[in-house]
Amino acid sequence: MGLIAPSPTVGRTRPDAPVLGSRPLRRGVSRSKTSRFEDDIWDLTPAVLQDHVKAVTLRWSTIPAAFRLVTKELLFALLAHKPPPGQPGLSISSIRMKFSEVKGFLTWAEKEGIASISEITPQLLARYNTALIAAGGTVDRRDRKRRAARLFWIYREALPADGRLSLDPPLIEGWHEGGTGRRGRDNSTPRIPEPVMGPLLVWSLRFVNDFADDILAAMAEWTALHTRSRRGSGEGRGARDRLALLLDRYRAAGRPLPGGSAGHRGINMRHLAREIDCSQRTVTEPAARQLVEAAADQVGVADGTYLWTGFEGRLDGLPWQEQVPVTELPNLVRLLHAAAYVVIAYLSGMRDSEVKHLRRGCTSFERDTSGRIGRHRVTSQAFKGEGTPAGVEATWIVGAPVVRAIEVLEELHGPGQRRLFAIPRVSPHFHRTSQRAKASSSTNDDLRHLAGWITDYCTAHGRPDVIPLVSGHRWILRTSQFRRTLAWFIARRPGGSIAGAIQYRHLSVQMFEGYAGTSRSGFRAEAQQEQALARGEQLAAMVEGHEHHRLHGPAAAEAAERLKKFGDRIRFMGSTPDEAQMRKLMEREDPRIYPGTYVTCNDNPGRRLCMPSTDTSASPSLGDCKPLTCKNVALTPANVEAWQAHLARLEDRIEHGRALAPLVLDAIGRRRDDITGYLAKHDPNCTATEAS
Repeated sequence: MGLIAPSPTVGRTRPDAPVLGSRPLRRGVSRSKTSRFEDDIWDLTPAVLQDHVKAVTLRWSTIPAAFRLVTKELLFALLAHKPPPGQPGLSISSIRMKFSEVKGFLTWAEKEGIASISEITPQLLARYNTALIAAGGTVDRRDRKRRAARLFWIYREALPADGRLSLDPPLIEGWHEGGTGRRGRDNSTPRIPEPVMGPLLVWSLRFVNDFADDILAAMAEWTALHTRSRRGSGEGRGARDRLALLLDRYRAAGRPLPGGSAGHRGINMRHLAREIDCSQRTVTEPAARQLVEAAADQVGVADGTYLWTGFEGRLDGLPWQEQVPVTELPNLVRLLHAAAYVVIAYLSGMRDSEVKHLRRGCTSFERDTSGRIGRHRVTSQAFKGEGTPAGVEATWIVGAPVVRAIEVLEELHGPGQRRLFAIPRVSPHFHRTSQRAKASSSTNDDLRHLAGWITDYCTAHGRPDVIPLVSGHRWILRTSQFRRTLAWFIARRPGGSIAGAIQYRHLSVQMFEGYAGTSRSGFRAEAQQEQALARGEQLAAMVEGHEHHRLHGPAAAEAAERLKKFGDRIRFMGSTPDEAQMRKLMEREDPRIYPGTYVTCNDNPGRRLCMPSTDTSASPSLGDCKPLTCKNVALTPANVEAWQAHLARLEDRIEHGRALAPLVLDAIGRRRDDITGYLAKHDPNCTATEAS
């Protein structure tokens, strides 16, 4: 294929036009200093208002020359123009992704010998679609590349004549791989498997609760050593006196002098100078050196430089770490940072951007009017779905572990740093002037580093609480997975693998309350989708087990009919529904049956006793169910067994209830009689005698 000459088309946009248009900019940035259309590199960072996002640039030298100008026009339209009707405005991060996807399309076009976008025929688009499928990868990724190519049709009015597609690509047969189109609103983010999430959370809580004090104490000592004045370096006698006292401290402790240096006798003279707040030159003068050598003859020289801070944290009654070299402190701080992230992200349900915008002083504690019930609140910025790139202030209700993690981060950074997820000062990547939060990619690296440390530590100490492999490989942790995983666990409320059922229920209520204040946060809808999926799987199992033929209670017949229709839909599909199919089935064919411990609710809003019948769109509240009087109740064999077990507990309380007040004992007796009569009426296998 021969070389393609650059397109001769003249651009429609002024060369000096600011590419960021009227987008809001970071504080202190002048619009006159931002990138212009004619620049070879567009710096979009001034319009990135989230602190954890890295620098964003578009390098035009990476775009094939024949398409460079028209692609500039397209990206300028995305950045600075109002989107066409029906099209959403895009964030800077989304536009950067579009740039990469468009580049892939244009690189393919160049290889096909195409000189302008207008030359691309339906046949060529079909070949591009075939090439995408042949290249493999996920359907979602291929779909993003198709949508990027379609931009040359959507934004055709903003492009020169030779930069427009001649037709809308979805009109081509097979463009959506069988006509399925976009996959809808299903969350494709993988959840963290339970065997991974369990030990990861346990170890993260250990770092925050048990190990943090040791790391913070070491960090405080390190900070003091690196923030001293270094004044008095030439005061001679005063510095030697301080050195003599320091060396006496080493002798009294029987502690070798700090080593690991290539200097005199391997002694780390720079560290000694930091300890007495003077320059290294002062401690290497002849008189001072004699003092150091005399001490070294007595106590020796260590194989490295260690802080004085001892490690007091215990794991199974033993110290979790021996004395750690100064060079290891950045690694421990990194691990603590990652552990705090896990605790906050997982136990709050906050998105990565919301976690990264936590600031010093973001927590508060409020009690209700009775003074008995209290709530911890955390305030940050919410961005997604809020309609402004600057985000809006939002509040989350969290548990004590999250508050503890935030307090640890506040102490770790010290009062000079407002952002709790900024790069710690001890890190080699620290920049003194930076107040920005870590990028998501950096946190992903930290999470994987934490998981690797846990594995290595458990292997070295023969511990069983290691993070296991998944299908023979280490699970790749990402910041986006915690919220998805939390929604899954809330929906299914597992038993004790992560936390006790009661405590987990408590956390789920807190987080739902917190997100009610951020209506567009999406977490409530996400958890409700997971609940619907879990309920669908449970209903499918009921149908497969023919439980709908063994229902009793006032709504048994109607519930059986609904379950039969639901089962018919599953059989019509010809196979066991996968997760995506079950989600769609529940969206379209939800039988509105809600299995519970004591009842199976055949929901009919007009007959509800648990909540106002006017709220017909909401699910019934099983926690407020009045099972002995509600006409929506159906009973499975498992429900009857639960009632029988409850009756047995009531009988036991009555039998051993001599210490109970007469009114309490009478109430328990009446409750037993009500349940006994109810079961005798609605369960033909249970006679009144058996029930009592």
